[in-house]
Amino acid sequence: SVNSHYLPAKLINGGIAGIVGVTCVFPIDLAKTRLQNQRIGQQAYKSMMDCLVKTVRSEGYFGMYRGAAVNLTLVTPEKAIKLAANDLFRHHLAKDGKGLTVFKEMLAGCGAGMCQVIVTTPMEMLKIQLQDAGRLAQQQKPVMVSPTKLAATNTVLSRSYNSGTAVSAPRAVSATRIATDLLRTQGIQGLYKGLGATLMRDVPFSVVYFPLFANLNRLGKPSPDESSPFYWAFLSGCVAGSTAAVAVNPCDVVKTRLQSLNKGASEESYNGVMDCVNKILRKEGPSAFLKGAGCRALVIAPLFGIAQVMYFVGVGEYILDNFPSSFMSV
Repeated sequence: SVNSHYLPAKLINGGIAGIVGVTCVFPIDLAKTRLQNQRIGQQAYKSMMDCLVKTVRSEGYFGMYRGAAVNLTLVTPEKAIKLAANDLFRHHLAKDGKGLTVFKEMLAGCGAGMCQVIVTTPMEMLKIQLQDAGRLAQQQKPVMVSPTKLAATNTVLSRSYNSGTAVSAPRAVSATRIATDLLRTQGIQGLYKGLGATLMRDVPFSVVYFPLFANLNRLGKPSPDESSPFYWAFLSGCVAGSTAAVAVNPCDVVKTRLQSLNKGASEESYNGVMDCVNKILRKEGPSAFLKGAGCRALVIAPLFGIAQVMYFVGVGEYILDNFPSSFMSV
């Protein structure tokens, strides 16, 4: 029973799920970025809760939503691409009528992950700058800036901190400003910094998540042709999401480090993925690769749980069935 507007409905579902999800979990994601960027000896934050409390204290309640606008704008196309691609690949791989083996499910997930980084990489690149600005400001050390880096950000931040007005948090520069600066100094590749690391994170993530979800979800079905109950879809989404998230967390740490433009005084920079992995292992030990893993599991679980619920309830189908003309005329 494939409706003619099957894909648009999925996209609407994915979009709404993304927006609701991001709004719910963005502060945890901010904590994750800041925890992953900390080096030894400069730990401003002890844990996720500690980070959130300090952020609210120094940057206000909305400080936790730094960079959320980028995410809210781009999470819809990202989710849409990911889900549509996964569907498309599954559909093509199941053509021989034999159904999908786990290997084929993984292939479909792999394809979905590859398509999605087109949107994800620049989105996360901008988001990380905005999320991390407050952590850098708190170090209150003279920041060494290379000319290509966004010098403006640092002067703004250090000025407002030094004037002693810690009450009004500094306005971090906007995402558009960062994006235009990057494009001007480094061209398109500036926005796609960390593309390799993003692929290393999102492809394995999709490879783990989609098959795991499909199989967990199948366990909850009362009979093969019925769908699993609503709470089961939510739980499967949460379990599959957090499992996949923790599994690829090392790649996520590497990605966060590679994509951070502004470094604190004593934070080293990296030339690519392998260099980053080596330096982290040498200086911080293997456990550093699990930094922010708890946060990430907490972010991803509800994100995917909510997404599965949206599909289950069929918000998109409802919208399209009730306002069909407005969509068709577009």
